[in-house]
Amino acid sequence: MESETPPYRLHDSLGYWLSVTARLQERRLDEKLREIGLTRITWCLLLGVANEGLTQPSELAEFVGIDRTATSRALRQLEQAGLLSRSSGTGDRRTRQIHLTDEGYEAVRIGTPFARANGDVMAARLGEAETVELRRLLRKLAEGEEAQLSHL
Repeated sequence: MESETPPYRLHDSLGYWLSVTARLQERRLDEKLREIGLTRITWCLLLGVANEGLTQPSELAEFVGIDRTATSRALRQLEQAGLLSRSSGTGDRRTRQIHLTDEGYEAVRIGTPFARANGDVMAARLGEAETVELRRLLRKLAEGEEAQLSHL
């Protein structure tokens, strides 16, 4: 008699637990960012400009892992909220330069403790070595998949 393939057990799958923990982290951060009028996407764009020195929409799209249409929409929201300004590039008038306003820097200042506290919730459940190892393993799982990020 042929051996049967065991049934797929959702709660035993790595993908399930990656999704659950990601959703928990995302929701917790979303709730706090909403208090200052941001979403995770707009928060990440602000961080790209403030902390990484990115000034081009294409750089920001790649940094956040979203497509250019979503980036443009989120940048427009941030501009309307007075958190950033966009200007034409110096050499090529078609390019856009992104700069944070004082209000944008203030949003980063206020939001940073939210993001740190959110990360601390999960890190507190692990030891320091486990946190470092989990970060290493997650990077390993994402290795070579960067091109797929813009489709998430």
